[in-house]
Parts: sequence; C-alpha cells; structure tokens
Amino acid sequence: MTTKLIIFEDNAKLRQSLEQFLDDKVQFRVVATYENCLYALEAVKQHKPQLVVMDIDMPGISGVEGVKMIKEYAPEIKVIMYTVYDDNDNIFDCICAGADGYLLKQTPPYKLKDSLKEVMEGGSPLSPAIAGKVFRHFQKQVITSPKNDYNLSPRETDILQSLVKGNSYKIIAAELFISIDTVKKHLKNIYMKLQVCSGTEAVAKALRDKIVLI
Repeated sequence: MTTKLIIFEDNAKLRQSLEQFLDDKVQFRVVATYENCLYALEAVKQHKPQLVVMDIDMPGISGVEGVKMIKEYAPEIKVIMYTVYDDNDNIFDCICAGADGYLLKQTPPYKLKDSLKEVMEGGSPLSPAIAGKVFRHFQKQVITSPKNDYNLSPRETDILQSLVKGNSYKIIAAELFISIDTVKKHLKNIYMKLQVCSGTEAVAKALRDKIVLI
C-alpha cells in the first residue's frame, strides 16, 4: 500500500527535490507540499496523509507548533522532523510535541527513505548524532538499577534498551538474534504495557521512569 505523504519545507529547491525523490508512486505518494505550517491543520484534513516530513525553522509557525497541531488532531499521523538543527532544545521540544523521528538534513537520501519506511512500521528513526544527544542528556539521571513496574519480560526490556540507544529494527534483530517481525511483535506488547503509541513515546517514558539503564 502506498503511503500518502505531505512535505513542509520553506526552502523551495529542497522541497522540490524531496518531492521528486520521495514521490515514487510505489512506497510513497507526495499528495501536497507547503512552504510553511500556517495551514498545517487544513492540509492534513484535506489530504489525509499517513506521513508528514517537516522542517523546524519556517516562517510564521515553527515545525514544533506544526507537529503539535497535527498530533492533537490526528495522533496516528506519523511526523518526521527533517532539519539542520541538532541542539537539545529543538530535539526535545519536537519529541515532546509528538514527533515520531528526528533526522538531520545531512542524512543520505537512501537513509531518509529507509527511515520513512521504518517509521511507518512503528519505528522511531533518529540520526546517529541525535540519538547520541538523547543518550547523553539522560545519562545524568541514571540510577544503579532500572525499575520495571510495567511487567516487561527480559526480552522486552532488552528490546526497549536497544530502542533507547537509537537502534533500528534491523539492528535490534541482529543484536538479539531474532527476526524483524519478532521485534515488531515485542514492540507492540511494549507499547501496550507502557501505554504509549509510538517509539519516541516509549523511549521518553523509558528514560523518564528509568525503566532501563543507559
């Protein structure tokens, strides 16, 4: 099934390049592009996308506010931030606003498309530099032993810990010697037990509640 996609990007050349690259009519179909988030809510109501690629620094309304508007209206829509900003404030503002992934614009095109496929499968793709910042940010809050008040199995805990490190489904499966489908099944159980809807929410909760060690 082709995923309907909207792009919010104020750089006209980049917006056009993204549209041409992503609109393959097989995996993704770009149904609309916008230079700002002023009409983000109207856009998702009209086009009903499953996925949004969004810049942060745009005129009028920032991408952070755009994510909030979209997620409040339709939390099931996946939103990937695609930006040059790698500072902690923007990273955590976007995650708290509900973003499902955070990629830097230096991400190679093939990796961008892989990340979009991953997020549609329930993953939470992060550029390596961003995953490192998330990791270091929460290291100060580490305790000697993790809490497990959510009845996670040892395998589920291992998978959650790997997810916190920013690993993809493929890497998690390779590390634990299981299939990608098995990873997905475990993640569904993890989301249900943590009462979250996405990988970024699971990571945030795991770190906030110290469910795993980092």
